[in-house]
Amino acid sequence: MNAEIIAVGSELLLGQITNTNARFVSGHLAEIGINVYYHTVVGDNHDRLEQAIRIAESRADLIIFSGGLGPTKDDLTKETIARHLGTTLEMDELAMESIEAYFERAKRPMTENNKKQALVLKGSEVLVNENGMAPGMLYKHEGRVYILLPGPPHEIEPMFQFEAKPKLIHMLNKENVIISHVLRFYGIGEAELEDRLDHILEKQTNPTIAPLASASEVTLRITAKTDTAEEAWQLINETKKEILEVVGQYLYGYDDDSLTSRAVDLLKEQNKTISAAESLTAGLFQSELASVTGASAVLAGGVIAYNEEIKISQLDIDAELLKTYGVVSEQTASAMAENVRKKFGTDYGIGLTGVAGPDAHGGQPAGTVWIGIASESGTDAYRLQLSGMRNTNRIRTVKLALHYLIRTLSR
Repeated sequence: MNAEIIAVGSELLLGQITNTNARFVSGHLAEIGINVYYHTVVGDNHDRLEQAIRIAESRADLIIFSGGLGPTKDDLTKETIARHLGTTLEMDELAMESIEAYFERAKRPMTENNKKQALVLKGSEVLVNENGMAPGMLYKHEGRVYILLPGPPHEIEPMFQFEAKPKLIHMLNKENVIISHVLRFYGIGEAELEDRLDHILEKQTNPTIAPLASASEVTLRITAKTDTAEEAWQLINETKKEILEVVGQYLYGYDDDSLTSRAVDLLKEQNKTISAAESLTAGLFQSELASVTGASAVLAGGVIAYNEEIKISQLDIDAELLKTYGVVSEQTASAMAENVRKKFGTDYGIGLTGVAGPDAHGGQPAGTVWIGIASESGTDAYRLQLSGMRNTNRIRTVKLALHYLIRTLSR
């Protein structure tokens, strides 16, 4: 089954918003074994949208639209599709009742054009919108499937995940179970990972293995399609074992894990606490930990020690040490980690110091970073030489600090 996603909205072409909907829908389609070969973006224009539909029909069995279902004149997706397919629009009474109830709750008058949002393609399966007004639609015509979804991410994401996706699974894979499992790696690039796993990737059939790189990690999605969940997991686990025999040292988590959530989970599991002394990251490390629900159980606090005076007065770092080794050094990072750990009485302390850039500092080139991790058993320090822009270096430092913390906690 091949799919194309058509995002409708001139604001996308003008660069006013980013097309995150296509990324979201593509990811979920990949999980159920549907190939997405094209993403199309078209403005709010009947003729250009119809042209995009004709092109999509020449190469896709499933066409998914996002946007253009609202109440204004430039919301023309369903009208254009109805005209193209030779069908009509009809009022969906449940959607109309939901829209009227919304305005009644809000104590606002409902304008006449809001009724337009309750119109659906005649004969379509209506997809309920629990987070907005315009319902979605699934429409079958001459062997193709057309799915119409709203544009706002907070509407399209739950609608696709809980309304459209189950219908696609039921319709396209009635006799099969499809299960995906994500392996998450850090400390290895996509090219090296694929090179090491080339012999496995070359022979893949079922399950399939899909690598994906982001700014901070590489993932492998293993997808198996069988008659039962038990058989699917057996195939996945066999493939996972083979992969981890080659690159297991870089694995940090699975599925919805992130470096941050994994670090917090390990601290919770071990009933350990952490504090941080941050120089170049200026609180980013603590902010990242605090983004995880329940972080208060493990994060005690920290110090932003951006200049030498604060390092001395708030972290009790010896002025002579700073003079001798410099603020960007193994000794300073270690002292920051050890002293913040003592100050907050935590099991672990993190010290982050470096030169974010673009200029050199203290005789160290831009991108030089030291990460110290202190615990009762001792202190480890890691030197990095990063090559990004200033804020990229700061973000990468936080990710790498989490990576080394996970390694420390996993020993």
